[in-house]
Amino acid sequence: MAKAHLLNRAYMIILHIISNLVSITRTKLTPWKNTSLQYKTLPLEIATKLFLDTTSIKTASSDFGKLVQEIPTAVFHPSTVSDISRLIKSSYTSSSPFKIAARGRGHSVGGQAMAKNGVVVEMSSLINVGIKVCRSESLGFYCDVGGEQLWIDVLRTTLEHGLAPVSWTDYLYLSVGGTLSNAGISGQAFLHGPQISNVLEMDVITGKGDFMTCSKSMNSDLFYGVLGGLGQFGIITRARIVLQKAPTRVKWVRMIYDDFATFTKDQEHLISLNHGPSYVEGSLIMKKSPANNWRSSFFSVHDEAKVNLLASECGIVYSLEVVKYYDEFGIQTIDEELDEMFKGLNFKSGFIFKKDVTFVDFLNRVRSEELKLQSKGLWDVHHPWLNLFIPKSSILKFNQRVFVDIIQKENKSAGPFLVYPMNRKR
Repeated sequence: MAKAHLLNRAYMIILHIISNLVSITRTKLTPWKNTSLQYKTLPLEIATKLFLDTTSIKTASSDFGKLVQEIPTAVFHPSTVSDISRLIKSSYTSSSPFKIAARGRGHSVGGQAMAKNGVVVEMSSLINVGIKVCRSESLGFYCDVGGEQLWIDVLRTTLEHGLAPVSWTDYLYLSVGGTLSNAGISGQAFLHGPQISNVLEMDVITGKGDFMTCSKSMNSDLFYGVLGGLGQFGIITRARIVLQKAPTRVKWVRMIYDDFATFTKDQEHLISLNHGPSYVEGSLIMKKSPANNWRSSFFSVHDEAKVNLLASECGIVYSLEVVKYYDEFGIQTIDEELDEMFKGLNFKSGFIFKKDVTFVDFLNRVRSEELKLQSKGLWDVHHPWLNLFIPKSSILKFNQRVFVDIIQKENKSAGPFLVYPMNRKR
C-alpha cells in the first residue's frame, strides 16, 4: 500500500463467506510432564507452566477461521513477561530449537497463532498489571497497555478519564498485541490510519528472547518490523497508544445505492472533507447477505424489509455507512453538520436511515450480535475471510468481475462483504 506508484486512494475489501466468531472457554489445565520435544534444558519454573491436556491442545490447534489445524506439543501459560523471554531463549540456545507462537484471543484465520509440534504461548495467562493512562508535554495523552489486554478493556479504562484511542477494529474483543501484529483496520482508518499508525512505543521480546523497548527513534527497525509483522519479528508485551478526548454519542447513518460507481464516488467525497465524518465504511446487500447481519442490527424491521426488497429487485445494492461523533457541546449543531456533509450525495431517494447511539454502543456493536448467535449455537463455525487492498484505478473493474460476476451471479455466499475507501497517506 505504501509503494509510490499506487494512487492516493485505495479500497479495503473484506470478503467473508460465513459470518460468526469463535469464543474460547477456559477449562482446568494439566501441566506438562513429558513430550517428544527436548525440554530437558528448560528451567523448572518454565517447564511447570507447560500444559498438554486435551482441552489445552485442542484450543491452541484452532482459531477464528477454523480452516487450519496445527497441533502443538504443549501450551505455555506464562505469569510474567520474563517467563516468555526464558522460554524463547531456551529454544534459541537449544541444539533442538522448537517453534513458538503467541496466541491472544485466537482470532486469526490462517493458523498464524499456531505452532505445529511446538509451543503456543497463551498470552491471556499473564498477570494483569492494568492499563495506565498518562500525559506528557511532548506526547500528549496516551495509555500503556499489555499486549494481552483486550481493546474493550482499553476503551472502558480510558473512558474513565474522558479519553479514547482514535483508531479501532470493528470487533473489540481482540488483544492489543494481536491487532497490532496485523494492522487494526476499520472505518476510522481513512482519517487516523490503522491502529499500527497510532502507537508511540512498544516493549517486545525478540526471537532471541531479548526484552527490548522500541519506538520511531529507538530500535526503529524492530518497531516498524513488529507493527504489522504477523508476530514474526517479536512478541508485543506492552504498547503505548495515542489517546484523544472521547466523544459521548454518535450519529450513525446508512445510505443505499443501486450504482457502484456513484457509491464509490460519494465515499471518496466524504473522506476528502475537512471536518467530515468520523467513520466511513460500506457493504454489499444481496438476497443471501441481508441488510441486517451479525455485524450490527442497524435497520428496523420495516426498513430492513424495504432495503432487502430493493436488493432482490436489483440483485445487489451498496450501503454507505457514515458516523459522526459528537458530545454535549455539539447537540444543537450535529444535525446541521450532517446536512452540510451530505450535500451533493446521490444515494437512492428515500433510502437514508439514521440512528443516534452512545459512543460505546457504536464501537461495541458487534458484541451484542455475537452473544445472540452464541445463544443459538451459530457462532462457533468456519470463517473463510479475505482482506484485500485494491487501488482506486481497479475498483470499478473489481466490482464487475468479483461482486457482480462471481458473488451476485453465483448467489452462494452470505457475507458480510465490506468495501470502503482509505487514504494511502494515512
